[in-house]
Amino acid sequence: MLQFPKRYADTVARLRVPSGFLIVAVFALLSHPTAESLAIGLPVSILGLALRAWAAGCLAKNQNLATGGPYAHTRNPLYIGTLLVAVGLVVAARNVWLGALFAAVFLFVYLPVIQLEEQHLRRLFPDYATYADHVPALLPRVSAYRGKNASPFRASLYLKNQEYQAGIGFAVGVLFLVVRLWWF
Repeated sequence: MLQFPKRYADTVARLRVPSGFLIVAVFALLSHPTAESLAIGLPVSILGLALRAWAAGCLAKNQNLATGGPYAHTRNPLYIGTLLVAVGLVVAARNVWLGALFAAVFLFVYLPVIQLEEQHLRRLFPDYATYADHVPALLPRVSAYRGKNASPFRASLYLKNQEYQAGIGFAVGVLFLVVRLWWF
């Protein structure tokens, strides 16, 4: 994986959420959905949301090292879910420039944030290095890692991690695309 200077990673981590509003505006301007593009793209995004929901329900942030559920296949299922949501929305919106924008954001914002989080987890959990040796950062492994502390999905963690907000944001985006399809 690319290595980013810590100062850069810290900066993009702080700007990640505010820059999201700019991305939403660009998405609104550049979207040109069709019924077919929605039919192809939205299921991909829903798959990404499902992965994010599963991951959030297995994640007790800063309390336990998550090694179960999707974390047994990849160290960053939340980010892979985000990537799937973005890919699906790009397909639904039918604009190659949005694809380029989302790819740039993933490369230059999310990858540095992933590195910062990994550094944090290495300090917080002594067994993180062993886990990282067995589970890939992004591309999922087929067989599940059998680590200790493999906690199953818990709805209480899903709610505590406020993952439902991703679903609400997705629903608003879908509503926008449908309105754009029919009235613009």
